[in-house]
Amino acid sequence: MPDMEKQPFDFMGLRKAASVISIILVVTSIALLGARGLNLGMDFTGGTSVELEYAEAPALDDIRSALTDAGYEQFAVQNFGADTTVLIRMSEAGNDELALQVAGVLAEDGADLELVSSEFVGSQVGEELKEDSGLGLLLALAVVLIYVGMRFQFKFGIASVVPLAHDVIIVLGVFALFQWTFDLTVLAALLAVIGYSLNDTIVVADRIRENFRKMRVGEPWDIINQSIHETITRTINTSGTTLVVLLALYFLGGEAINNFALALIVGVIVGTYSSIYVSANMLMVMGVTREDLMVPAKEGAGEEEEEQPPEWLNRM
Repeated sequence: MPDMEKQPFDFMGLRKAASVISIILVVTSIALLGARGLNLGMDFTGGTSVELEYAEAPALDDIRSALTDAGYEQFAVQNFGADTTVLIRMSEAGNDELALQVAGVLAEDGADLELVSSEFVGSQVGEELKEDSGLGLLLALAVVLIYVGMRFQFKFGIASVVPLAHDVIIVLGVFALFQWTFDLTVLAALLAVIGYSLNDTIVVADRIRENFRKMRVGEPWDIINQSIHETITRTINTSGTTLVVLLALYFLGGEAINNFALALIVGVIVGTYSSIYVSANMLMVMGVTREDLMVPAKEGAGEEEEEQPPEWLNRM
């Protein structure tokens, strides 16, 4: 059996400090959500979206100034796909007449534009989306708990779901702090964060289970620390390459997916931290042992059965 190696860094030695940091971040995020709330986008609050096609790429700041001068409030202007395509999201309830008014205001300066489409989302639909999105997140966490509990052990299921809830709450807290728009793209990013963090957590959990079974020397503290050291390179490489892609999406992908990329950037950073500290901390708190992870012996596989000669030998 492999001996316990002395590691240059004691991850578990910082678990109490990490616990304090996690508690502060989660409590602060919940307080921000209660005090400031989320800046919900039109997908949840209802409103009108107007898509315009310009002959030449317009300056978005000029469009915002024109709409403000015309008396419109609570709107968002962004490019949609191409530089010449502009999407305007407005909190006002309206129809095709409102879209024509907006197009007329922007055409007053001589801009060559065409109204492509307009859509209206009612407040009732927005309320249903809020309820369904919340239920969707809770269902995802419940499915993760059941899967990991069956795949590993119930303690590992708890130690996997707590980090996921930790990550989602902190991402929501950051959006409440900076009042970034929370829409369906950010909701999709939250579900992606759950998947990413779960994958990272399961890699660490699998190594912990393997080491508990093959290492006969060492306390749970040492075995978990050893397991983190064996997976830390993989964790850093995966998170680093993912962040490079997300940063490229944020800076080069356009305003339409900025909030999506921001949610994933925050989620990947927090998820990497939680897969190392929050998950391992939960295992230590619940007192995981070798007995929890040992494969149970098959019933009826006793010595008496082994001593009986095979049936074909009795026929000779």
